[in-house]
Amino acid sequence: MALRHRLALAIALTLSAVTGASQAQAPTPGGAPSPSPGAGPVYIVTYFEVGAAAAGKTVGLLRQFAAATRKENGNAGFLALEEIARPARFAMVEVWRDKAALEVHGAAVGALRDKLQPLFASPFDIRTNAGLSVAGAAVGDEPRTLKPVYVLTHVDVFPAGKDQTIELLKQLAEASRKEAGNLRFDVLQQDGRANHLPLVEAWGDGDAQRAHAMAEHTRAFRAKLVPLQGALYDERLYALIR
Repeated sequence: MALRHRLALAIALTLSAVTGASQAQAPTPGGAPSPSPGAGPVYIVTYFEVGAAAAGKTVGLLRQFAAATRKENGNAGFLALEEIARPARFAMVEVWRDKAALEVHGAAVGALRDKLQPLFASPFDIRTNAGLSVAGAAVGDEPRTLKPVYVLTHVDVFPAGKDQTIELLKQLAEASRKEAGNLRFDVLQQDGRANHLPLVEAWGDGDAQRAHAMAEHTRAFRAKLVPLQGALYDERLYALIR
């Protein structure tokens, strides 16, 4: 009986060790480890919506918040944006030197959330990302000439198509940066969801953005992406809150 007990205990310990190792090596939902925001610049994209009557007040609060955030230690870029088609929907794009700097900023985000709480139709949806293909000036340093159009796109594909989509997005970014009127075209990857790949674009004006939408390389990309998509291509156009 003692021998049988020792054998059972040994088998249990072995199975426990194997299970623990398997869980430690389990891939993220995207099928591969996602970038660690603590290892380099951290990109934060935040979406929220307020009641239509509160849009003007929200613009004022975001203008103040943007000015204060740009002065914080570790901030490497900040955009406060208002959706063109639906002015009560807003977005913020932030870049931080590292995760430590972002964590210090958390108190300021909490204070802004408290001010906006009575106005919210939908609260902050905060997405943490790493940069996959980022080029050019810091976010927010684009020239303020004309009326720049900013585009935020959430690309969501099935995990099996993640790697193919990343290559397609890198090719699209390279081609798009060469277009007339392009100010920025960055490809990000969401932390913990490696098959979620946000895009941050800036164009000199609406004409430049519309030309890009019908460019041959854009249309070819969209056609190749359709069978890989796990959700609809969510593309939103914004005006900069100055």
